[in-house]
Amino acid sequence: MPGSKATQNPSPNAARPPLPAKFHEAFLYWLKLGFISFGGPAGQISIMHHDLVEQKKWISNNRFIHALNFCMILPGPEAQQLSIYIGWLMHGTAGGLVAGILFILPSFIILNILGWIYMSYGTLPVIAGIFYGIKPAVVAIVIFASYRIGVRTLKNNTYLYLAVLSFIAVFLHLVSFPLIILLAGLAGYILNINSIVEVKPLFIDNKLIHSNALINDDTPLPEYAKFRWNRFIKVATVGMTIWCFSMMMLIHVYGSDSIAIKLSLFFTKAACLTFGGAYAVLPYVMQGAVEQYHWLNPNQMIDALALGETTPGPLIMVVTFVGFISGWSSQSFITGMPLSSALIGASIVTFFTFLPSFLLIFLGAPFIESSFGNLKLIAPLESISAAIVGVILNLAIFFAVHVFFPKGVTGSPDFVSLGMVILALIGIFRFKVGTIPIIFSCGVVGMAIKLVNLS
Repeated sequence: MPGSKATQNPSPNAARPPLPAKFHEAFLYWLKLGFISFGGPAGQISIMHHDLVEQKKWISNNRFIHALNFCMILPGPEAQQLSIYIGWLMHGTAGGLVAGILFILPSFIILNILGWIYMSYGTLPVIAGIFYGIKPAVVAIVIFASYRIGVRTLKNNTYLYLAVLSFIAVFLHLVSFPLIILLAGLAGYILNINSIVEVKPLFIDNKLIHSNALINDDTPLPEYAKFRWNRFIKVATVGMTIWCFSMMMLIHVYGSDSIAIKLSLFFTKAACLTFGGAYAVLPYVMQGAVEQYHWLNPNQMIDALALGETTPGPLIMVVTFVGFISGWSSQSFITGMPLSSALIGASIVTFFTFLPSFLLIFLGAPFIESSFGNLKLIAPLESISAAIVGVILNLAIFFAVHVFFPKGVTGSPDFVSLGMVILALIGIFRFKVGTIPIIFSCGVVGMAIKLVNLS
């Protein structure tokens, strides 16, 4: 990477500029990040900002914010896409691939191990008690997510009305999730056609940090990072070829009407609709995986979200668990070998969920780098975020009904679970307890309740 003006002509009091980051150093960092990236997008982005901007000085604060702005308006997990972006900026396509894959690889491995434990030993009292306890925790976490996103999104009555309408539409099954996204964006365009809003990072303090970063504000772009139409077409062609070839291989091995093709198509579509983060697409995944295809039941979907909250990596990694369960239950990939079938299902879902993230970054990053300092976001995206609040609230109600009424709405309510939800909400709202301590505490309480009932 060519040196910046700041590094070429340092002031007498300037800190010593960093040495160029070698590929193996970056590889080790992205691997480490994959194991410690807890806390959802806020925590993950904060970790990267602390490590890459403040400590290692691999990228300046302004360049980091610029990359983050772009990732926040894309469908897909913004933290993982940010790692792809920075890895690409430092070491080209290979750097982006390594950064993006290592960001999710530890979570993929951990979730498959937990999936095996869940399916093999989930009926044991201890394991069943843990999952009994974490279900109320998940309800509280999703309620808090809808509140948190609503507070920062519903800036006026127009956005509030959009959230209410989207909630009614999805609750009464009037409109599908993709159509809600389309209509919300259209409403934003019509109502705010002249409104342009600059993207502001929500996760870190947007203050200028003066440093001689390896990639500084005035560092010239390497050749591979410059936008060229021939390169854009080449990347798009390669990306579509990979997708089409993968689909053809699955059709050849499993057939055109197999669960493999249904998983591939469904999660490709889901990956392109994740505006607003993982919580926004979870209702869509729930509708398809639980209600339409019956790949797993509502309780398993709640458990999937709990496991996603307690493992490193982006929250959308819950789809890996969905793929694992679908493969295990159907044994459609290898008959009589549930674990092998589950691993294939998890791999297919993970591949088709994250392939678009790599393609979007490799396509768009050169253009975004060429517009450094001038990135804008038009109002329709804010309208989509407002509509998503209503969708997430519906998800919270869906989970709550299945937790409070485990035998159906006509059965007796589970007052213990209701009490645990209330206590979890108090812990989150009043005492600012994090999601992992909440899930851990509720799991311990649930295990204790089950063991007491057995004694």
